[in-house]
Amino acid sequence: MTARPSLAGQEVLVTGGAGFIGSHLVDRLLADGASKVVVVDNLFLGSEDNLESALATGRAVFYRDDAELASSLDYIFAAHDISTVFNCATKALNYSFQNPANAFSTNVTVAINLLELQRRGAFRTLCHFSTSEVYGSAVYEPMDEAHPRGATTTYAAGKAAADLAVESYVRMFGLDAMIVRPFNNYGPRQNHKGPLAGIIPITARRIFTGAKPEIHGDGQQSRDFIYVSDTVDAVVKLYVKLPAGESVNISTDNQISVAELIDTIMRALDYRGEILRGPARPADVLCHNASNAKVRALIDYALTPFDEGLRRTLAYYRQLFAR
Repeated sequence: MTARPSLAGQEVLVTGGAGFIGSHLVDRLLADGASKVVVVDNLFLGSEDNLESALATGRAVFYRDDAELASSLDYIFAAHDISTVFNCATKALNYSFQNPANAFSTNVTVAINLLELQRRGAFRTLCHFSTSEVYGSAVYEPMDEAHPRGATTTYAAGKAAADLAVESYVRMFGLDAMIVRPFNNYGPRQNHKGPLAGIIPITARRIFTGAKPEIHGDGQQSRDFIYVSDTVDAVVKLYVKLPAGESVNISTDNQISVAELIDTIMRALDYRGEILRGPARPADVLCHNASNAKVRALIDYALTPFDEGLRRTLAYYRQLFAR
């Protein structure tokens, strides 16, 4: 395995760092002693508000720019002595139904831009964020890293292509690049607006604002939900341990159906009203239930119980919608 220096004292770049997972990662990197965290985000779904505490430290720099533009990344690398990059840049899964080509190309283009910079010696280590969506629906359970990739959307196909790009650049050029593959993250700061919102925040928003929660299809689709701070904790620990070219699942060894999730949120918010029923979404993944054997073998893996994580998440949205 490639020996990697501590993140403490490093200048680190987080693409997509004003987004949901990215902003939590920025906060953790600063807390762990990074000398500077450079964030590039086009604010497609991210928000500068997510970086408020990070920017207040004086050790974070924000560029409202697009990592799909190689010239923008060239400028940023010329201005900073970046050693490590965490690539969180992407567009929401549901966006692929609105603009399938761009949802695909964003995932591929950002990865290739970074890999080319790394190949030319612009930085040392790349931690690339994949997604459980590259697997499609489970063909066996629990889903380990050897599970076939069966992307059902162009978002997932772009993520799968980006993963292959990382793997091939490692083999061809000996780059120090790894792939982390979070399953379904939830927690504070997840987008709650419009059709690109996640299921937990959009359900909370509907209940808090007097609307009705909604289930598409029969609600038996299952997901493996992990609290966002647990993902971030795993990622910074895996930075030290995960060999170049390898990927690792980050999830909870558990699953919950959409119908059960909606019912749990309703009970937590004391909602006794109607549930709207909509048609099943095209290409919806039916089952996600991950194996974490690999991540547990690599790091001290800590997980927040779902009930506790959901309580914190709903408290965040309660406060947000009370403003």
